[in-house]
Amino acid sequence: MRISGGLYKGRVIVCPPGVIRPAMERMRESLFSILGDISDEPFLDLFSGSGLVGIEAASRGASPVHLVESDWKKHPIIRGNISFVEQQIRLFPSDVFKFLPNVKQQYEIVYADPPFNLKEKDRIGLLISKHNVLKPSGLYIIHYPSEEKEVLSLTIGTLKAFDERKYGRSILRFYKES
Repeated sequence: MRISGGLYKGRVIVCPPGVIRPAMERMRESLFSILGDISDEPFLDLFSGSGLVGIEAASRGASPVHLVESDWKKHPIIRGNISFVEQQIRLFPSDVFKFLPNVKQQYEIVYADPPFNLKEKDRIGLLISKHNVLKPSGLYIIHYPSEEKEVLSLTIGTLKAFDERKYGRSILRFYKES
């Protein structure tokens, strides 16, 4: 896997062992094109896997970038992957559902790429809403399978979906405070 744009464009990212579904390059390029200039914006990557999306955000100027991953077997690979990043980037070895209620700052962008088989996808948005994880102008973006399009709510707590993009069998849904 390679970083698709920004300062670290072309850098190779190692994929950790185990179950992982890295974001397609076309989808990442589209996502960051939609986001535009994210320089100095705080970015939170939930279920970070390899750290690829968070590193891509840092490559495009986001700072600080926080990665949350509960699978301890992936941590050494993520740490190696982020070792060259000059921006403030940090791995939080935690379960997302335990991390979100204890967040100490607000983020401009929260990106979630939960395992496709995770049944509690709405709960992520509920925790983000309940614990004021987003800045008032912030975005919550979730990557999920197209088969779940009718299952994932359009309104989650105070968050309301306003855009959706399909890439193969994957969907990115964008939420903001209503």
